[in-house]
Amino acid sequence: MRRTTLRSLAGIAALTTLALTGCGTQQGLADDSPAAAGPAERTITAKRLARLTRPHEETGMTLLEGPLLDARGRLLVVDVTAPAGEPKVIRVDVEKGKGTPFHTDERGAYTSAQYSPHDGRIYLTDYAHGEIVSLAPGGGDRRVFFTGEVDGAPMHPDDLAFDQRGDLYVSDSRGLSEGTAEGRVVRITRDGKKATVLADKLAAPNGISFDAEYRGLWFSELTENRISYLRLDDRGEVTSRHTAIRVDGGIAQTDSIAVDADGNLYQGLHGRPAMAVYDRHGARLATVEVPARHQELESATNVAITPGGTRAHLTVSGPAGGYVYTFDALAEGIRQSNGG
Repeated sequence: MRRTTLRSLAGIAALTTLALTGCGTQQGLADDSPAAAGPAERTITAKRLARLTRPHEETGMTLLEGPLLDARGRLLVVDVTAPAGEPKVIRVDVEKGKGTPFHTDERGAYTSAQYSPHDGRIYLTDYAHGEIVSLAPGGGDRRVFFTGEVDGAPMHPDDLAFDQRGDLYVSDSRGLSEGTAEGRVVRITRDGKKATVLADKLAAPNGISFDAEYRGLWFSELTENRISYLRLDDRGEVTSRHTAIRVDGGIAQTDSIAVDADGNLYQGLHGRPAMAVYDRHGARLATVEVPARHQELESATNVAITPGGTRAHLTVSGPAGGYVYTFDALAEGIRQSNGG
């Protein structure tokens, strides 16, 4: 999330506290800006699939996030800055390249989406109101799953991941608008009754995803441009934590994370319409780029890779609008390939 986005929404009553996911604090780089890593890396060029949104008059922008594919390859995305009454969740026909409204309401500012392995419902993080809500698999039946303080402090839930039991792991991006290291990683039991802080004093944590074996969590800190790793035991308790990857992003910042079947990390960038790909040992494998001729795009926040296939769907946004691009991932998609 970026502080510039927060300011742009200051006049919207429902979104006054929003510091949006996938946003940084700087303006975007041009598409032909220097790469965020060394010149020897592989470059993958993404192809435009669909234009889904234009900047909203009420908020002055649009920001697509949370791409979510189900087992049959149906795609959903969220529009973080959509005002009341306009589609906040959009269903995308990936064969025809067209989007249709899936959900809207008067309140939410949704920054991510995930299916629960426990009840099959769609879970959304509402950054503005510190809530996690759920929808029926086909849309509708909105329920508040979790709200309120955790260890005496309200949450700003950004991205989320599920373990195999159905417990939620949330990046809490507290302190983003103030520029202070108050962020946390929080685990919430699948019944929503207990929330536990697993890591704290983080610099605006954003992306979060389990590794391919569910042995630990990757999470990114937007204002430090780093990816850390939390190793977990069988009960979901932290056994160790360390900085795993330092991302040389220039003015771009680390956004959401997805993981493929080989354990590779797909790190979204805000401030540049590109995505960095690393292996589990931290080696830079590739950069996914939007063609330079596609102007006025500032971020590639998140990705979802087709379950059992390699077709990847990338959310890209900027003054030109909100888009989905596609590319061939380095390995097949799994549950962790939905970028939270």
